Amino acid sequence: MLDQGLKEQLQSVFANLENTVELVYENSSHEDNKELVEMLQDVASTSDKIVVRKNESGNSPAPLFHIEYKGKPTGISFKGIPGGHEFTTLILAILNTDGKGKPLDSVIAARAKRLKKNITIQSYISLTCENCPDVVQAINQIALAHGSIKHEIIDGGYVQDDIQKLGIQGVPSLVANSKMFHSGRIQLLDLITKLEATFGVDDSAAPAEPVNANLGHFDVLVVGGGPAGASAAIYTVRKGLSTAMITEKIGGQVQETKGIENLISVTYTEGPQLAAQLNQHIASYPIKVFENRRVKKILTEGKTKTIELESGEHMTADSVIITTGAKWRELGVEGEKEYLGRGVAYCPHCDGPFYKDKKVAVIGGGNSGVEAAIDLAGIVREVVVFEYNEQLKADKILVDKLKSLPNASIITNAKTEKVIGDGQKVQQIQYLDRGLNKTEKMDLDGIFVQIGLVPNSQFLKDTVELTKFGEIIVDEKGRTSAKGIYAAGDVTTTPYKQIVIAMGEGAKAALAAFEDRMYHS
Repeated sequence: MLDQGLKEQLQSVFANLENTVELVYENSSHEDNKELVEMLQDVASTSDKIVVRKNESGNSPAPLFHIEYKGKPTGISFKGIPGGHEFTTLILAILNTDGKGKPLDSVIAARAKRLKKNITIQSYISLTCENCPDVVQAINQIALAHGSIKHEIIDGGYVQDDIQKLGIQGVPSLVANSKMFHSGRIQLLDLITKLEATFGVDDSAAPAEPVNANLGHFDVLVVGGGPAGASAAIYTVRKGLSTAMITEKIGGQVQETKGIENLISVTYTEGPQLAAQLNQHIASYPIKVFENRRVKKILTEGKTKTIELESGEHMTADSVIITTGAKWRELGVEGEKEYLGRGVAYCPHCDGPFYKDKKVAVIGGGNSGVEAAIDLAGIVREVVVFEYNEQLKADKILVDKLKSLPNASIITNAKTEKVIGDGQKVQQIQYLDRGLNKTEKMDLDGIFVQIGLVPNSQFLKDTVELTKFGEIIVDEKGRTSAKGIYAAGDVTTTPYKQIVIAMGEGAKAALAAFEDRMYHS
């Protein structure tokens, strides 16, 4: 099943395994079980530390296997065949089981260990989902750190009855006790917080957060790890300044971008690939990166800035460059949160397949909304684009393509007012026809929200001057209203939220910080 080139790569990846990792598959009459066993055996053939074994006493209606380490179950199991985007999940699970993968951040690991015992999580995924691997890989690491979490990764294609019973219309969907507690992409920091809220913590365990942990002093601290942050950090360290970066994850919003065709000199790339290249470029310099962290507060008294993190850690810096970007804007209407993952979605690439031959709406007529509608038109029976203004804001080439599709239509001058469902899934959208000032309803099966971005600047509201929309006000060199604090990218008032512009603005802010340090300190 695996070609020779991939096997050779895996031999290198698994070269440092020290202890035996067992892939234990269940007896199953499913026609795909043979394919699963062949995949597992191919993986095992690349290392003498990986063993495939059949559980003679088990019997599963679908292909199923679990991972054991030193003769004991790790709690990680797969129902289905971990191909596609989930093949990497299998490889990382093997590495992490033996402690050879990228370690879980110490702060997150400490919080994971404080979760209550005997937790069972089921993650329903699709092999075409681009958001799923990050989420399930994070839960796997949390499960390994915890020690008694059971995490079953389930390919929804094998359990359609469960999908219908649970009302799942988006992936990944996380389920506990037959109840979905999350659907869609989620950052590691938010995931551990949600697990704490869902399952509770053991107060008798050791404190999860470090007390007054000093991460050190730096000439420059870059907050944010997207294109603007990577550019800023690389430029400051090249100027000989000691540089640190605080970020939830390298790549930022880029991770959620599908096709990128306007990054000059790069004909085509995709978000995850660009994020990996940013990470590689950052790693080639002596930049101290603190991932899975969020800034809580920046204290600006005196020349040196003190940066407090939500983790309880802190650091100091002479200059700070804010590049925290933005997140997807929500509609903020009744029914939106209630039907998330059950008809309301934000990622057409991940959740589109759930709406095959159904009718859906895309809210938003900018480039992202029109691109989403074009993609969905190849899957769904009908797609309707709703735009608040009198005409679409997307590029003409995209609008022309949308209008050429026979199963796509456009409603402009429409204000979304309400998402209506039956308690299990979305049934209608209610909107105001702004031209006629008349409320209308439309029957449909799903709603994809694509209405722009909200700046990630909440932690700065008492530190620098913001617009009413939350954007950081900057001058032509990226300076903010606070001396020694700079900003770049989508979080600022700089027009046109584009990757190539963010990169340039990050470099500009870095050069301004260096200039001010040299000549105006």
